[in-house]
Amino acid sequence: MKITFLGTGTSQGIPVIGSTHPVCLSANFKDKRLRVSVLIEWDSFAYVIDCGPDFRQQMLSNSCTKIDGILFTHEHADHTAGLDDIRPFFFRQGDIPVYAHKRVIDELTRRFDYIFKTENKYPGAPGVLLNEVKNEPFSLANLKVTPIDGMHYNLQVFGYRFDKFAYLTDMKTVADEEIKKLQNLDVLVINALRQEPHATHFNLEEALNFIKKVNPKKAYLTHISHLMGFHDDVQQTLPENVFLAYDNLQITI
Repeated sequence: MKITFLGTGTSQGIPVIGSTHPVCLSANFKDKRLRVSVLIEWDSFAYVIDCGPDFRQQMLSNSCTKIDGILFTHEHADHTAGLDDIRPFFFRQGDIPVYAHKRVIDELTRRFDYIFKTENKYPGAPGVLLNEVKNEPFSLANLKVTPIDGMHYNLQVFGYRFDKFAYLTDMKTVADEEIKKLQNLDVLVINALRQEPHATHFNLEEALNFIKKVNPKKAYLTHISHLMGFHDDVQQTLPENVFLAYDNLQITI
């Protein structure tokens, strides 16, 4: 299984528009972060988790010519605003399967009504195949996927486990019964927004405590803001099995 970090930034990305923060001015490519998303590939299959406003750029940067579907964690714009950019895949492949909580499907249907119309649909609009995700395992191609239920402040979000890999973002709390689903992981990806506490996201300390509880072989931090600090400086402070992810990083499991 190959994992490509398409984006590792928070909702504003890095650099933030108009910011003079030192991290936003950094020349290090690891300090430049698009909105958070990941590409998961195994055998001949390719699935994306979340498709935010940088989706087009991410697909071009990684030479993606096919996706078998998109899984959504929740409905916030930095995770969904790129849905219209599935059009090239739709024109080549037909309707693109999407997987999401019913609440998220309802919100996408409202926001992108021209995509979801069944009558008098605009000819240039893409099409999707809707798949409701509940808090129970389901199959993608030849692999079982296990949703991980969590809370993003007061909003429910889904993380996803693929075999020995799990991807969680925008988490603030995760119940113990959900953490039990994360046993025996080779790789855990978890959000870590910044050093200081935040109302809706894990900060660095909370993310590290969560990693200790889950105890994966390796962990990668994502959904990172400029307030976390310079990539190279922060990396030096982390445990030996914990890494700051960065855009276009690829790992193999």
